[in-house]
Amino acid sequence: MRRRLRLFPLNTVLFPGAALSLHIFEPRYRQMIEECVRLGEQFGVALIADGAETGDPNVRPHAVGAIAEIVEVARLPFERYYVAAIGGQRFRIHGIVDRDPFLTADVETVEEAALKVDDELATVITGVRELFAEYRLLLAVVSGKDVDGEVLEEPVALSFAVADTLAVSQSLKQHLLEVDDAADRLRSEKAYLERALPRLRSMVERRRVAGDVDAAQNRTDRGHQEKYFGKFFSAN
Repeated sequence: MRRRLRLFPLNTVLFPGAALSLHIFEPRYRQMIEECVRLGEQFGVALIADGAETGDPNVRPHAVGAIAEIVEVARLPFERYYVAAIGGQRFRIHGIVDRDPFLTADVETVEEAALKVDDELATVITGVRELFAEYRLLLAVVSGKDVDGEVLEEPVALSFAVADTLAVSQSLKQHLLEVDDAADRLRSEKAYLERALPRLRSMVERRRVAGDVDAAQNRTDRGHQEKYFGKFFSAN
């Protein structure tokens, strides 16, 4: 289905089902959000192919993006907004129809084809779920940050959740967004996870060993201090 859509070009890829938080301060995007809220409409997010995220009237977005469903808007001091949105349906840009004050495009929404799950694809889906569950845990250890969400059951939603979480370049994320067949997306993600997990396991093991060494060193240092200062002493 063709429609006109206000566009917000960003240096990040928005996937269906993914959360998006924006701090809006540019006048043109404040106007865009105000119009969307007043009219009850959505806006589109597309990864920047060429140009700057702010202040560039000639910015060029990639052809495929995702609709952003606004779930919360909070007015901040100094005429700024905080916007929380959720990624909706994908779209394909057929042409930019206006650049003033912000990008407006003629787009066509991309319908998700129904998956025909045969034995081979069922094995792929099971493998992605299992590998992704471990990947998320290891990634949280390595990054020191909690990885939100859960391992989804529905295969198409799972493919987008994996793509959103992967610690890869935005260009690779854009490629995954543009893949029309979720089965192909899942196969690509399974192959990536199989390559990435050994490296993550190794990183986590090195950190564990380093932590054990540090703990042993601290115990040794403490023992030497106790020899001269007694067991109960201040480290200051």
